[in-house]
Amino acid sequence: MSVLRQSWIGPAAAALVVSLALAGCSSGGQASGSQASGDQGASGAAAGFDPDATIVVGSQNEPTSLNSIGGGSSGVTEALYLNVYESLFSLDDEGQIHNLLAEDYSVSDDGLTYTFTLRQGVTFHSGKPLTPEDVKWSIERVISPESKAARKGDLEVIDSVTTSGDDTVTVTLSQKKKSLIYYLAGVWILQRDIADPATTEDGTGPYKLDQWKKGDSLTISRFDGYWGEKPTNAGVTFRYFTDATALNNALVARQIDIVSGEPSPDYLEEFQDTSQYTIVEGQSTVKDLLAFNDRVEPFTDVRVRQAVSSAIDKKALLDKVWNGYGQVTGSMVPPKDPWYEDLSDVNGYDPDRAKELLAEAGYPDGFSFTLETPNYDPHPAEAEFIKSELAKVGIDVTINTITSDTWYETVYSNHDFEATLQEHVNDRDLVWFANPDFYWGYDNTQVQEWVDQSEAVDTDDEQTELLRKANETVTEEAAAVWLFLAPQLRVSTADVSGYPKNGYNSQFFVGDITKSS
Repeated sequence: MSVLRQSWIGPAAAALVVSLALAGCSSGGQASGSQASGDQGASGAAAGFDPDATIVVGSQNEPTSLNSIGGGSSGVTEALYLNVYESLFSLDDEGQIHNLLAEDYSVSDDGLTYTFTLRQGVTFHSGKPLTPEDVKWSIERVISPESKAARKGDLEVIDSVTTSGDDTVTVTLSQKKKSLIYYLAGVWILQRDIADPATTEDGTGPYKLDQWKKGDSLTISRFDGYWGEKPTNAGVTFRYFTDATALNNALVARQIDIVSGEPSPDYLEEFQDTSQYTIVEGQSTVKDLLAFNDRVEPFTDVRVRQAVSSAIDKKALLDKVWNGYGQVTGSMVPPKDPWYEDLSDVNGYDPDRAKELLAEAGYPDGFSFTLETPNYDPHPAEAEFIKSELAKVGIDVTINTITSDTWYETVYSNHDFEATLQEHVNDRDLVWFANPDFYWGYDNTQVQEWVDQSEAVDTDDEQTELLRKANETVTEEAAAVWLFLAPQLRVSTADVSGYPKNGYNSQFFVGDITKSS
């Protein structure tokens, strides 16, 4: 995925979800600390940094809205999550969960009732205090009929949200949901009287929104009334670029301090001087995949899907696109997920096997299909590589290059496609293969049962075992072709440090970033 990489699908739809990590605790949780603490892109705050510095981040990932549950793209996550808005729980850069606005919580013996105790002394940027009613409103907003949140279905087990006193929220479920804390970490808490979440903000984070100049920049400044640890800088401006060359030229000209994500290793060459720049390679959760429409022939036949997978040399593709960065994992599950296995050999590169499978499926001379290809990097290059690879086994590919908006309408909404390229950013999104109504239409009742059962278990080990079985089956049946796991490449000037290393679900906590004085 390029620096246009999105929360789970293309830009028009990506911010329908902020998919966050699964908590492994049943009561209480980890103590809160720096909200996104973890492995940093460079050493954290040290003597000699300027606490009043303003950091400028260059990005190709501008929000299309400030609304986290409807059309904001992953740019809204990059700029606002943990910086301006907070949740009951947060994730650090390694995907570990921490209590945030929830100071503590408990779970009933039957797993159906969660009681949250809110942190005291928290105020919104408007000056209003955080109340249980704000939390109730924010949760109900995500599961409302009008909500477009992609994780909405996972939270529809919430039967009711009630409040009591000045610090207690009780969530009652219709059935057990072991991943509830994980999903609640993706529910941003807004002040319930906010005028319009798409254009205004009222959060509890360490920064408040100053200005959003559409097509240019978004500026946040330190919120002096913040309840927790204060940021190590005075504020951050996200400057937006539509062209990667212009983005990198801005870093060379010192117009920006950090590039939040490089779309290609080719851009790293001019930043090799370590006295001037810092290059950081982190691990993303971005799975680039060739997704079939499993509802339409010939992709209804598992042998055809397996043949396509075996005909593509994924390692060669990764080397072509990322020049040795990144990883071939072979499945939808990134290494940070507890149920990760290296399945790169399943339906691995084997053109002879691909030809045999095609013959068995009744296509000894191959077939043809149209590949809907988003017009941003690295998809056009991927499409050409795949076309060349599949031609070797008799499959003719027509590349149809489309915009993100067209992708969202045609592929995601209308399911009017044969195959497509796309990147999915979030961790723990294997579960979408248990939804036959999702855009790729994969329908396996056994996988659906395993995923459902994984939410009804009592232990992490039980859940991990069920989801491993689901992932193995999805991979063996080549429900899609998982091309590779993209790297996270960031570049900064050498006087800047403390920024996140990994590209975890598009979040980019800025509160620990420092600049030498």
